[in-house]
Amino acid sequence: MTKSSWLAVAVFLLFGTVSANAQVMKGTDLEKYAKEKYGDRWLDAAKNLSTGLTLDKNESLTYQQVIEAPGKTKGQLYIALNYWATATFKDRQAITLNDKEAGCIIISSTIPNIAEHIGTFNKYSVSITPIIRIDIKDARIRVTYTVQTYDVLADISGGWLSPTDNAKKTYGDSKRKMDDKTNANLYDEQWEIARHYPFVEKDPQKRTCSKALVMAHAYSNAVLDKIEEAVKNGLVGNDEEDW
Repeated sequence: MTKSSWLAVAVFLLFGTVSANAQVMKGTDLEKYAKEKYGDRWLDAAKNLSTGLTLDKNESLTYQQVIEAPGKTKGQLYIALNYWATATFKDRQAITLNDKEAGCIIISSTIPNIAEHIGTFNKYSVSITPIIRIDIKDARIRVTYTVQTYDVLADISGGWLSPTDNAKKTYGDSKRKMDDKTNANLYDEQWEIARHYPFVEKDPQKRTCSKALVMAHAYSNAVLDKIEEAVKNGLVGNDEEDW
């Protein structure tokens, strides 16, 4: 095999590896991570977390962290973070702002099915679309992670006592495309975080929202950890300036 052929294979393997891992964390891994950190009693975990959480002025769940990067310029940090963002989020529409001069990258990407619950008459499948804003300066970055609402796909045929014939139950699984109205049993809702447990004690969706909160919190930790790793060590571990 020629030198150029070996190079082509190496490039393919490199980008194949990055593509295969092109997400912050798989849903199953996220749930395992959340259980390891907070336990699998979602009601208790959500209640415990709520004592240290404060909703922002828009009543959204927001986390902010400044990450120091001594000796690295704004340009170097922008390149590292732009590389991380484009490799991590396959959907190019997820990167809603990418401004090198301003030193700002904004990402909005949906994390589907972080919580599901079958109730008496409905089934709920919860997704979130965090907004991740990265502000970049010389030697430091600031990451702001915000979840505004829980995005819910409700299935009125999926409850334990739903009147629909069992043979016709759809058990909504969120695979339906957004705004697809072809199935009358499925409909979309947005649940305001501030109006649900643990921020409101009496909540008919308490169990669903408990897990949703814990998973949203766990995902924020994963995002912040991955960004810090990219800033300090690069995406693939060999992103050195001196080559």
